[in-house]
Amino acid sequence: ATGAAKEKTAAPPASPAQEDKVETINIEEFARLDLRVAEIITAEKIQGADKLLKLQLSLGEEKRQVVAGIARHFHPEELAGKKVIFVANLKPVKLRGVLSQGMILAASDAAGRLALTTIEGDLPAGSRVK
Repeated sequence: ATGAAKEKTAAPPASPAQEDKVETINIEEFARLDLRVAEIITAEKIQGADKLLKLQLSLGEEKRQVVAGIARHFHPEELAGKKVIFVANLKPVKLRGVLSQGMILAASDAAGRLALTTIEGDLPAGSRVK
């Protein structure tokens, strides 16, 4: 018996749009995210970490601390007072020995520019994002 080798066709190279694809989730999975409006109270550099800032956030009655990889894009003094979108139910972790109790959301483009996801209007800190 002769075993003919099957021809394998190589997959076409992925386009940038295909590389950015992530797994689709359903509405129930999305609803598990506790997205809130948070006001940045203070921001400071973390010693020995070029990319990280330590942020103190107000969620209304509650205060949270977050470590964010935004130091190369923003000066700490320009962040105070900004209202951002915050993932409130992310499991706390320590980054460079500093406790991070959530995540702020930002968008970036192919050139590496970064913009914080902020809100329009005068919603109070702690408001739920739906």
